[in-house]
Parts: sequence; C-alpha cells; structure tokens
Amino acid sequence: MQRIKAEILATAAEAFAAAQFARFGYDVSVQYGANQPEYDLVVAEGGRMLKVSVQGSADGCWDLTQSAQSDLSTADQANCHDAADLWLAGHKAGTAICLVQLKDVAGDAVPRAYLVWPLEIAAKLKAASSGRGDTVLWENHTPPDITGALERQGTCLTNGR
Repeated sequence: MQRIKAEILATAAEAFAAAQFARFGYDVSVQYGANQPEYDLVVAEGGRMLKVSVQGSADGCWDLTQSAQSDLSTADQANCHDAADLWLAGHKAGTAICLVQLKDVAGDAVPRAYLVWPLEIAAKLKAASSGRGDTVLWENHTPPDITGALERQGTCLTNGR
C-alpha cells in the first residue's frame, strides 16, 4: 500500500470506525470539522452515549504523545512518563479511543480496530521499553492461525471468494 497523507488517513479511519459502530447497531454522530478537540464520533444506544476519539495509522504504530512531549520543558522532554500523563490529562472521563490500523491491509480487506480507554494507553506507553516509556504505541498484532479453516473451506478460500 502506498503512503497515505495524514489528512486522508484520518478521514479513512474515522469513516471506518463510524461504519463499524453503525454496522453493529449503534447510532453514530460525526463531529463536523477536522481536528476537533477530544472526540470525533458520538456513539449511542438507547440512553447511553460514548464519545470516541479515532486515531488512524498505516505504519504499525500510533504517535500519540509526541506532541505532548514537545509541550514539556526541555529538561522533561526525555521523560515519556510525563508526556503520557500530559496526553492523558487531555482526555475526559468517558471518552474512548478507537485505534484503526491500515498497515498490511489489502484494499479489499477490513482494517484492524481496537477500542480502548486513554488510561490503558497511558499505562502501556509508560510500561514500554522496560519501564522507560515510549511516545509511540506499537500494534502487537498476530494474525490468527487459519490452517484448519483453510482445510475445511478449501475450495471457497482458494478461489478467492
């Protein structure tokens, strides 16, 4: 897959996330305008509502706290834990993060998506590199072993259907 411009990647990730929520029966509202603070989508079911911030990637990772790290003083910039805390402070309780990954996804395939809380992401960033932390959240995706499925579904899958 060729390199995707950041604006196009963001649009594709948000559209995919909105489509998936709708596909599973949720009402979805899209916030108007690019780069709105806090959230991109509102997902609702009955009287329950969830704000969702969508983060897209096409390279296997999400650069989540690098901008927060640049906001720190020069002395603190090497501290990934402070950057994670600053990033986390920018997310209100009740807002989830939907991570959408396009790396190694064929044009006719569905991207991988993960719905997580900001607190979980901050903890993962702080635990990276043996506890030194990182500003980048790396996808740890292991494709499922489908050997048995191929044997059971042989003709259908080998014919590309």
